Amino acid sequence: MSGRKGEIIRTTRETDIIVNIDLDGGEVKVDSGIGFLDHMLTAFGVHGGFGLNVCCKGDLEVDGHHTAEDIGIALGQAFAQAIGDKKGIARYGSFYIPMDEALAFCSLDISGRPFLVFDAQFPQWRCGEFDCCLTEEFFRAFAMNSGVTLHIKSMYGNNSHHIIEAIFKAVAHALKAACKIEYEGTLSTKGVL
Repeated sequence: MSGRKGEIIRTTRETDIIVNIDLDGGEVKVDSGIGFLDHMLTAFGVHGGFGLNVCCKGDLEVDGHHTAEDIGIALGQAFAQAIGDKKGIARYGSFYIPMDEALAFCSLDISGRPFLVFDAQFPQWRCGEFDCCLTEEFFRAFAMNSGVTLHIKSMYGNNSHHIIEAIFKAVAHALKAACKIEYEGTLSTKGVL
């Protein structure tokens, strides 16, 4: 694909997924089969300023685990494809997002060295048909497949919906900052990321 775009088609016995991402903007359209996850991924696309198309048919008769994790895998792979050789990018991004009583923070490095630090507690275990624990599974899959070092922290909050939404938006804004083209070369003493 041309420009800063990525496309992944991923089919397993558990999920059938198509993900398209354009780091420089476009329409956001999400159909994961889980309403709350659609809401979070839509917020991710809009707040990141990304063009994003996600379509997933998953084994929701089991639960949402495979759907959330596999979308994270596919989105991470599409992001890695879109960011390419990382030449010129700001590389680092950090952002706080308040959502009513909740506050979330994300700091990340598009380093090529995948890692996740996830520190969040969810007072309610479910948001609609989405198990809140799948938030960490989604971001682990995204980090490992995108090559991003990703630190996420919920500072506080009483409402799981607000906490998770603040997290998704914080990650989106941090990625938006890190993806911005700011340099002629590559921001690394090695000369390559």
